[in-house]
Amino acid sequence: MAVVVALDFETSDKYADSACALGMVRMENGRVVSDWYSLIRPPRSRVYFTEIHGLTWEMLKDRKSFAELWPDMAAFMQGAELFVAHNATFDRRVLHGCCRAFGLIPPSAPFVCTVKGSRRRLRLPHHRLNDVCDYLGLELDHHNAASDAMAAARIYLYLRSIGMTDEEMMLKEKG
Repeated sequence: MAVVVALDFETSDKYADSACALGMVRMENGRVVSDWYSLIRPPRSRVYFTEIHGLTWEMLKDRKSFAELWPDMAAFMQGAELFVAHNATFDRRVLHGCCRAFGLIPPSAPFVCTVKGSRRRLRLPHHRLNDVCDYLGLELDHHNAASDAMAAARIYLYLRSIGMTDEEMMLKEKG
């Protein structure tokens, strides 16, 4: 396990290009080494999910766009051999959707999903991020992208510590 980046997006609407916040956690050789967080100005002014993540257009309208933040994001992701997310299908969709919308090339590293991992190894009635964090005793400010990304990183490291492999959590290639 060399360089792994856990990430979590919050979105403003149902479209894949609507990122309004991104949290990332960089792990090197099985240890958290740094984190990154930013609010993002979404492409449309209507923010539909305020009741979930607490973000409003007033909070986002003067932020940088995804394209403007891309150099910083890409620098943080540099060298990542694997991406981790809780419900990774969603986060991969948003990353690729935002890149596509701005004509950017998304990173090619595969994604592993801690929901998939928790379903395979943890006997829980539900596998939502807050449920898994409660079970493992992890701190969580749910739907804050920085906190959610850190939680995904910690869950990933826990699952690896109990013998789960990346292959067992791997998302299938988009196709």
